[in-house]
Amino acid sequence: MRLSISKDLCGILGKALISANEFNHKNFIDMVLLVAVVVGLIGGYLRARLSGRQYRTVNIKLIGLVFLAYLPQFFAFYLPATRSLLPNAWVPYILVVSQALLLIFAWANRKLPGFWLLGLGLLSNFTVILLNGGLMPLQPQIAQQLTLPGSESLLKEGKRVGFGKDILLKKEDTILWFLGDIFMLPSFLNYPLAFSIGDIFIGVGAFWLLWQLGGPHHIYEEVSP
Repeated sequence: MRLSISKDLCGILGKALISANEFNHKNFIDMVLLVAVVVGLIGGYLRARLSGRQYRTVNIKLIGLVFLAYLPQFFAFYLPATRSLLPNAWVPYILVVSQALLLIFAWANRKLPGFWLLGLGLLSNFTVILLNGGLMPLQPQIAQQLTLPGSESLLKEGKRVGFGKDILLKKEDTILWFLGDIFMLPSFLNYPLAFSIGDIFIGVGAFWLLWQLGGPHHIYEEVSP
């Protein structure tokens, strides 16, 4: 299955690639992809216009895998009516399978601009999730900065954090800890968010795809008018 992505479909791709999490990880992914899509579209469009070219569209393979990967995450992490009913034992399997589907999607489109970075980000997140019990590791000191005052007692090491996709683990207990949610936005922004290096790669990859669509037409044979 192939789908031609244009301006009105870029938001769908970005939204479908998110990894949800109650402790603002999902908000960071949403924000990063939204900024990447908006800046990439504007930059790519201006790049094309200033060079006297048309902004291109691109054929995306296996787009159905993105929606297939996102759907179980929606019920497991987003929808209150279902996430509270889902057994915790099912969550790691849902997350790992969803990430695996996204990796297949990225591999199928690896020749397109930006997809190697996007795929690297997905692989980074998938690896650390798989090696730490099927959930994204989050260090206690970071989790405490993301919780509301007085709710720190609800955080238990080795357990899933709320209804999200994180597991609370100390640095020394985490396999490949540097791939987990170890980064936060600067405090002066007054918007606490935890994210991983993989999330950054995903955002940069999405931006690069849209930016390159405003470039010379002959560079990528997969790109068509």
